[in-house]
Amino acid sequence: MGKNVIGAVLTLVSTLVFAQAPQLREATWIANDFRFHTGETMSEVKLHYTTLGEPNNDVVVVLHGTTGSGTRMLGPAFGGELFGPGQPLDATKYFIILPDAIGHGKSSKPSDGLRARFPRYNYDDMVLAQYRLVTEGLGLKRVRLIIGNSMGGMNVWLWGVKYPDFADALVPMASMPVAMSGRNYIMRRLIVDSIRNDADWKGGDYTVQPKSALFAQVYYNFATNGGNQSLQRQAGTRDAAEKLL
Repeated sequence: MGKNVIGAVLTLVSTLVFAQAPQLREATWIANDFRFHTGETMSEVKLHYTTLGEPNNDVVVVLHGTTGSGTRMLGPAFGGELFGPGQPLDATKYFIILPDAIGHGKSSKPSDGLRARFPRYNYDDMVLAQYRLVTEGLGLKRVRLIIGNSMGGMNVWLWGVKYPDFADALVPMASMPVAMSGRNYIMRRLIVDSIRNDADWKGGDYTVQPKSALFAQVYYNFATNGGNQSLQRQAGTRDAAEKLL
């Protein structure tokens, strides 16, 4: 299944789950003169975000994982378990902010045009962008909770280090406050090298998306999402596995 189809399906599911959500909004804020950890700068960095609820309620910031976006967190597996009436982060009681990290969703990213010339960015840059969004863009001085999963969880750990007094509570999920290593690092390194070695990559000045990028995305999604038991239930036989692919 192609990237665009997957994205469309997830967006549709998210929209259906929260069709009746209180005050669902999307917006983009521009961070001017953004300085990356490398010292590189961009005059403007787009930071897209989605919000649920009323701004005068206690604020919850939700951070997505790798390849995700703020709207993906509205789906049934996360938002469907947390943001509904009577649920732990009931959107009628909290103001929920779901930013797209740098390089993801509708925020600034290499594929906007700069491609390999886009400044090298890491989690520090993502967290700085999130901080500028909620403080400069939304005028907040403190929030009730920052929660994130996977890459979002790593961002939450950094929030605790860089801005320890900004949130009442932090919930980093599916993450550890250590440098990436082992299988996690090896898998990502192999994916990166497979794309860089693709003739269509052209040293980063590609004109069409390298074919290896689609394979890498599908492989990464299977390797990191759902868990072994879930995949076994969906594809308990070889024929079922072939159909899933």
